[in-house]
Order: sequence, then structure tokens, then C-alpha cells
Amino acid sequence: MTTASATTDDSGTGDAGPESAGPDTPGSAQAGSGSGAGAGAGAGADPGSDAPQGEARPEARLEAAVRAAEQALIEFEIAVETFRVEVENFSRLHHQKLGPMYSRLDELDAQIAEAQAARTGDPEDIRKADEARARVMPMPGVEELFHGWMDSEGLFPEAVAMLTDQPVRPPQRVRPSDEARKLYRELARKAHPDLAQDEDERMRRDEFISRVNAAYARGDEALLRELSEEWAAGPVPKEWKPSRSEELYARLEWLSERKEMLTLVAHELEESAIGAMLKLAPDDPDRLLEEIAEQLLTQVGEREAELAKLVG
Repeated sequence: MTTASATTDDSGTGDAGPESAGPDTPGSAQAGSGSGAGAGAGAGADPGSDAPQGEARPEARLEAAVRAAEQALIEFEIAVETFRVEVENFSRLHHQKLGPMYSRLDELDAQIAEAQAARTGDPEDIRKADEARARVMPMPGVEELFHGWMDSEGLFPEAVAMLTDQPVRPPQRVRPSDEARKLYRELARKAHPDLAQDEDERMRRDEFISRVNAAYARGDEALLRELSEEWAAGPVPKEWKPSRSEELYARLEWLSERKEMLTLVAHELEESAIGAMLKLAPDDPDRLLEEIAEQLLTQVGEREAELAKLVG
């Protein structure tokens, strides 16, 4: 079994908690990579640029900060993922080894509550007994879950259709209106891909005509009108592209947000019941399971003795 905490990860990233390696903020990531940025800037300067020989490009230090933040985030993600896997593995072992003991305790609690209610007849004791028994009631079977949806041959066709988002009956044939036919023909003549002057224009027309064909197949006259107006308005202007510096700052901001999200994930793992158990015995979680099992066995013995007194 793997160790119980991200602190033992081979990457040496430290604990998978909020203080683990990672870009705390864009500013700190940049400050922490100052020397690296200077070294990279000198080596990466463009000989053909206007900057004097040896002078860093304006984006060089920012690029170095992004690289450092990316690497730190990778290490932090490794630490968090390692701890997550350990929590899941321990949870699985916990359920396999101790689940039957917990079930036995629940059953004994229900029997004790029922014996107490039978002895006193008190409404409050009866209510507690009902609640205790409800906690150990078996899960409903498939037939109960799908009551009214299935017979001895399986699910009804209507139920299958509902579960798979498929129509119960085949779709009816659509007859487009005269106006829809008119709009379709006009659009097909105007936007036909063979009228394109270059490959980009052909791709735009192909995409547009496929939407026109889909609308006509459904007889959607309103959508065909919208498509006609869209074509008349012309192609959408090319999207504005940020500068290199703006891209780098945006990247730093995303890395910082990602680090904050992973910090929350790590915190939730550490504060979960299984995570808290692992923190108690990070070096020997198997021994912890044995100790818990011993405690549960003691509790089972105590419950059995209590029940014997009530029914004896």
C-alpha cells in the first residue's frame, strides 16, 4: 500500500495542503524566478531585434515566470493526486475490512432499540427502534426501483426511450412550407460552397449550408429566416488576438486560479474522515486499520452483552 500522505511523494513536493509547492500568485511566481528569467533572457535574445546586445526582451522575464509557475503547479498536482489515490485506496480497504463490523454494530443497535421498545412500550422508544431498523434495511431490488417500468421480459419500450432520450415513436415526416422552400433555395444559391474563392471561405460556406440543410429538414421556417439575415450580415470579423504579454499575464492568472482550486481539493481530502485517519498514521495505515478493528470488536462484544441482558 502506498504511504498515507502526499508528503512522501517521490517528487519531493511536500504536503498536499495549502502550503505545498505551487504558484501562490502571479507576482510571487515571477519574483521566485527572477534569476532564471535573467539567465534565460540573455540566452534567448533575438540577434536581429532592436534591443541592445545582451538586453532581455520585454517578455523574457514574464515567460520565465510562467515556466516556473507551470512547473510548480505540475508538482503540486502530482502531490494532490498522489494523496487522493491514497485516500481512495485506504477508503476501499476500510470498507472491505471494517464494513461487516459496522453492519454488525448497526444490527445490534437496532435489536437493542427494539428490545427496549418492547419492554417499555414507550412511543419515543418505539420511534427510536424504527429509526434504528431503517438504518439497516436492505436496499430495494431492481424490480422495486423500476416498478411500473418493466415486466418479466425487461423494461417497457417507453421506459427504454425515456432512459436513453430516444423518441418513443419514429419522427413524423416533415413537409416544409412554401416560404421555407423559398428561403432554402435562396440560401443555397447565395451560400453554395462552389462559389468560394479560397479554402477558408469554402469551409465557412460548408458549415453554414449544413445548418441551412438541418433547418430545412425540420421545416423550421423561423430559423431559415434567421440564417438568411445572418448571411446577409456577412462573415463575423476575425477575433481580436491579445499580445504576447497579455497572453502571458492571462496564463499566470489561470495558473494561480488552478493552484487555489487544487488547494481546496487538498484541504477537503485532508479534512475528510478517511483523510483524517491517514493523518493519524501516515507511515503505517494498515496498523491503523487493525487498531480500529480491535475497537469495533470490543464494541460488538459490549452491544451483544447489552442485548443479552435485555432479552434474557
